[in-house]
Amino acid sequence: MNGFKFLFGQSNQQLKPIMKLLQNLLSTVKFEDILKVRIGLNWTAVVIQKNGIDYCGLASTVWEGHDHTSEPRIEKAGKLENMSGRELAELALSSNLTLRSVGIASLNAQLQPQLADDWIEANAGKILAENGKNKRMVMVGRFPFTEGLRAKVKELDVLEQMPGPDDLPASQAQEVIPKADVVAITGMTLINHTLEDLLKLCHPGAFVMVLGPSTPLSPILFKYGVNLLSGAIVEKIEPVMRVVTQGGNFRQVHKAGVRLVNFGAKPVNF
Repeated sequence: MNGFKFLFGQSNQQLKPIMKLLQNLLSTVKFEDILKVRIGLNWTAVVIQKNGIDYCGLASTVWEGHDHTSEPRIEKAGKLENMSGRELAELALSSNLTLRSVGIASLNAQLQPQLADDWIEANAGKILAENGKNKRMVMVGRFPFTEGLRAKVKELDVLEQMPGPDDLPASQAQEVIPKADVVAITGMTLINHTLEDLLKLCHPGAFVMVLGPSTPLSPILFKYGVNLLSGAIVEKIEPVMRVVTQGGNFRQVHKAGVRLVNFGAKPVNF
């Protein structure tokens, strides 16, 4: 395997193993009707309704670039809300990156009624600092608390597709992840279909966290070696949807009405 080439631009045949995780997630959901779909500049939001209660799921919006051809990027634009809950969530398996964002947001909305408040409120950065004391850590994706972790762990490598001065290129994942005691992976890897491959690189004794608002809060991920899921619950749907559709970043979306929560396998050191 050459860097992350095996993770991007695969044929449908090559994608099948990577999609197993998503298919397992989708198999656990009892799908409800879709109320709203919003694709914002930075975030995508989907609202469903169960027993008269609205639930909202988020995912990072991933764009494939802008062009001026006559071919539509979103074939059912304006009609996505007419799709069934299952059909919309299954867009997570699409070859279209933006539709995958819609699918993951829909999946996250559909999962919320099943959570039964089994989450814990705790700061993801503090959890990583506590579990990473005197240990080697790898983060796939950069987070606001990343620099603060450097002084609290023995060693920290950050993998990025577009690396900054202190980051490593994503192509070094196979080199650094197997050596890490703690691995934190952005939930966006579910959208680009790389999460399952990254989890396979983690050694069995590693503490593994998947984090970010795109993260599905489902115990299915614990079967893949994940110890902790750090995601988001939308508490104030209308203000959040308004910020999403006006291009807000996550700090703005969070302030509008999102609670950051953690859902863990045992044992987890919070």
